Amino acid sequence: MIPDFRSTLQNRISARRTGLIDICSDLLHFALITYALPADRLRPYIPDRFDIPTFPIDRKQLALMSAVPFLDDGFHFKFLPFLRWTFAQTNYRVYVVDRETGEPCVWFFGTTLGGRLVYLARWLWRIPWHYARYELDCQYDPARRAYDHFRLTKTSDWAAAEIDLEDTGEPMGLTPGFSSLDEQILILTHPITGYFHRLRRWLSLSKPAQVGTYSVWHKEIPLTVGRAKRLYFDLYERLGLLSREEMQHPHSVLICPQTTFDVRLPPRRVV
Repeated sequence: MIPDFRSTLQNRISARRTGLIDICSDLLHFALITYALPADRLRPYIPDRFDIPTFPIDRKQLALMSAVPFLDDGFHFKFLPFLRWTFAQTNYRVYVVDRETGEPCVWFFGTTLGGRLVYLARWLWRIPWHYARYELDCQYDPARRAYDHFRLTKTSDWAAAEIDLEDTGEPMGLTPGFSSLDEQILILTHPITGYFHRLRRWLSLSKPAQVGTYSVWHKEIPLTVGRAKRLYFDLYERLGLLSREEMQHPHSVLICPQTTFDVRLPPRRVV
């Protein structure tokens, strides 16, 4: 791990750049639902290039993965600022370390998108995005700076989900496994580089999947502490990573009503 977490975080925040085909979007109803689990459950799904770090949680050394739902609002390419989309999205990711750079990053199982733009991204960049239908019922109370309710239902052939959260309104504190808030922010909320298996064309189905990567930029996210009322992610059950009972007991739930992300495009292939 990187010892100077604050310095690394500040470097990531200050390294903003703008490309013509980069994407900018406000993320509404952002939730970071993180699970702690044995690393050996994850190892079959993560390429050898990446270490799976573990953290001291409940007297065990456990890895971390998350599901991250939100609503993209005003999703647009920088060179087309007047053409905007709004749709729900959920990212499924594992916290890993790139052995070549030593940098903390994330491995994406994939993403569901509630808009037809998903098919353009799949075709152009072979990124593992999958279509889903969403129902959101999220009511934020600005007076008490917390959600009255936060509910999401998602139907998808690839990754259905049910999310029902309680928002305490309390600012994020130190969660189990981390030595400082700076370490926690860097690992959980600020891994700016992600990797994934590229979708294969039908002519290359017999070949191993190639690894792709892209990066994002955002400021520190003002998060409050949430609690799980009901959670279900069929992807994690199907992969044998979590049981239905384990899903009801996440490592942490963090919520933010609005933040802004830049997505640096195009994704590139890792050699």
